[in-house]
Amino acid sequence: MSSVKPMDAAAGDETGAADSLSQRSMDFLRQRLRSSELWFIALATLIGVAAGTMTVVLQDAAHGIQALLYGLSVADRLSTRLALEPIQLLVLPAGGIALALFTYIVKARQRALVDSVEANALHGGQMSMKDSLVISGQTLISNGFGASVGLEAAYAQMGSGFASVAGRWLNVRRPDLRTLVGAGAGAGIAAAFGTPLAGAFYAFEIVMGAYTPSSIAPVAAACVAAVLTSRGLGHEPYLIASGGSGPIDIAHYLLYVGLAALCSGLGIVLMRTISVVETVNKRLKLPAWGKPAIGGALLMPLAFITPQVLSSGHAALYLDISGGAPTKFVIIVILAKCAASIVSLGFGFRGGLFFASLFVGSLFGQLYADTLFFAFGHVVVETPHAALVGMAGLAVAIIGGPLTMAMLVLESTQNLGLTGVVVVASLVASTLVRVFFGYSFSTWRLHLRGETIRSARDVGWVRTLTAGRMMRRETRATPARLTVAEFRRRFPLGSATRVVLTDDLDHYAGIVVTASAYADSLDAAAPISDVAVLTDTWLRPEMDIVKVMAVFDAAAADELAVVAADEKVLGLLSETFVRKRYAEEIEKNQRDLFGERQGA
Repeated sequence: MSSVKPMDAAAGDETGAADSLSQRSMDFLRQRLRSSELWFIALATLIGVAAGTMTVVLQDAAHGIQALLYGLSVADRLSTRLALEPIQLLVLPAGGIALALFTYIVKARQRALVDSVEANALHGGQMSMKDSLVISGQTLISNGFGASVGLEAAYAQMGSGFASVAGRWLNVRRPDLRTLVGAGAGAGIAAAFGTPLAGAFYAFEIVMGAYTPSSIAPVAAACVAAVLTSRGLGHEPYLIASGGSGPIDIAHYLLYVGLAALCSGLGIVLMRTISVVETVNKRLKLPAWGKPAIGGALLMPLAFITPQVLSSGHAALYLDISGGAPTKFVIIVILAKCAASIVSLGFGFRGGLFFASLFVGSLFGQLYADTLFFAFGHVVVETPHAALVGMAGLAVAIIGGPLTMAMLVLESTQNLGLTGVVVVASLVASTLVRVFFGYSFSTWRLHLRGETIRSARDVGWVRTLTAGRMMRRETRATPARLTVAEFRRRFPLGSATRVVLTDDLDHYAGIVVTASAYADSLDAAAPISDVAVLTDTWLRPEMDIVKVMAVFDAAAADELAVVAADEKVLGLLSETFVRKRYAEEIEKNQRDLFGERQGA
């Protein structure tokens, strides 16, 4: 007699089989991504397509908001308007209110939001898609209502956030996740400007902090895919007419080095001024919801002077870069745009300085060329050339990435001869900012939050290697009041190299090198604490390995005690072990960075 399974049991079997097949498929995919470079490049390419799509959506959304609020046509751009009506300027404080309301709804003020640079430097590439959406939403509102900030932060955030989520879902290695985050951020920038090389170098220099053989192909594939996607969706690349026809000789290189030096100084002043304004706002204890509205009100007179200060200034750059604008007008726009950017970021609007630095830098270059003309009575450097060099120089000073900006100029102008000058100027600006300031704008803001990173290099592992994790636990309490004779009885030569002492309250009281307790000159009745060393030098358990090595260097000690906040001794840590662990981690990270997958 045959039996028939109940229908629900059969359905359950089918569901279980489907789940099993799905799990096997995922396991296969994850294994291929870990072992095959081609599969990993394919994943990066898909991330590039997603980043390019999201960049186009953000661009269209921002322009749509501006068109609605300021009455722009499809072809019009906010920063190229000749003037705005006073009633239209009320959009700026309204934008501050809208931003405050959005921030309150998503509760973004309750925690620090992680961007791609911080994620790669401290968290191994781990980002939250919710954080990315919040940051992008804040940036979109700020830019859409006209605040003097760029959308570039949103482009990079969405691309890198999507890449991080995809990478963690597919369980890729930590170095691979960092590569995907860099590829996603670079793809967003590449799609925005239509410049795949600039996007790739943005990933390497700013988001990843290093070039590695294993990361070049996936990052490049993502950036190319993003640009192709952007063009496929109808967005043309930004092309800048390089202008100028005169030759560029060695004397011009020297003059452009001077321009780069001035750009580095201007960049440092801008970054410091923004932080000063933020600090003053905190001391004034202005309500968080009110700061963007106040900032919007302060932007109104600047926008009344010239609408070129509003938004990122993409269109204004192309309008002004060919030169010919009166010097007085150039000076006014430089001062107004700098003030607008300081007010926007200092009063809580969200966005970046990427394109603002390009715009102001181009005007600064024009002013430099005009100044040389007035000083010598004839054209010394071509104004369009100086504008492009200034554009790259200031952007490098604020954003970082000298080769990123050089590639941006090369791809935007298609002028290889000019790119050589831009590379030199960018390197000079980068060096001067690094020597006299030490931070880019993104790492400077992290520094103000108490972080110590200066680039996107992966230092997250440093924080996991703490004194508390590396120490050898000390369970024996040796009283400091012991006599030398009693100490010798308890610790014969060869039994222990060093002994930690504690006082009557069980607090740390120093370390005794056992051999020193056997010196013939010692009084056997004297307290052993007389020969204790390092009584005021110890380690805290939360110290990371870099801080631990610094303490060892300062103390010139072989071993140090690890002491808790209540002065109780937790353990001992030797310098030899610390150096060994540091070398092991460095070697491991180098293998992860430079190791290539095998197979296809």
